[in-house]
Amino acid sequence: MRRRRNKATTDARTEVLDRIRAALAGPDGVAVGGTGEDPATTVGRPSAADAVVRHYRSTGVHEPGSPALIEMLTDRLADYRAVVHEVADASELPAALRRVLAGVRTAVVPPWLDSAWVTAAAGAGVAVRTDAPTVPLSTEALESVEVVLTGARVAIAETGTIVLDAGPDQGRRIITLLPDRHVCIVRAGQVVQTVPEAIAVLGRSPARPQTWISGPSATSDIELTRVEGVHGPRRLDVVLLRS
Repeated sequence: MRRRRNKATTDARTEVLDRIRAALAGPDGVAVGGTGEDPATTVGRPSAADAVVRHYRSTGVHEPGSPALIEMLTDRLADYRAVVHEVADASELPAALRRVLAGVRTAVVPPWLDSAWVTAAAGAGVAVRTDAPTVPLSTEALESVEVVLTGARVAIAETGTIVLDAGPDQGRRIITLLPDRHVCIVRAGQVVQTVPEAIAVLGRSPARPQTWISGPSATSDIELTRVEGVHGPRRLDVVLLRS
């Protein structure tokens, strides 16, 4: 026996579709986009005639790398329980890295990390392994490494977020997820105020995989108890290079 369609349901569907048609119809009564397609099948499809109004801020009030942004980023990172090490300039970076890596036995670095940074790590007595494109480290090898040392693509001061996009000084996404500790070097000029500014930077290489980091990996899904290290490194050290 055929089931009779509920009239109320049919009427409601008709009303919704009529409203969609009315909203999308242009002056000539044809749906915007000019195809004459049923609007019910084209809702959400972008059109050249659509004018998207953006009400959010696309830029901040501070210039990238300004002292105000450095202070803001540092505060946000501390709120997320990241450890921030501020360094005045590049000449002090090797000594700072040796202090940060004191006691670490093994580390992995991306293939094109600054050689001075790699030398500094080795100078701290760390056995440094490179995740080379031709001979990538296995999952087992990465899990056994204590620290991953990388650069960054951009940092967002307002949200305390560091973004990686698999650039030359960041390497494969997996190398920053498996080791238990991540030491990330951020240059002052990479610090922007807002998320839209960061998106603009990332948009220059849109095909790259991204990793957005706001403090150490943590979750409170189980009984609202914070547990760190579930989805990535348990500890995040940010070496902030001011100039």
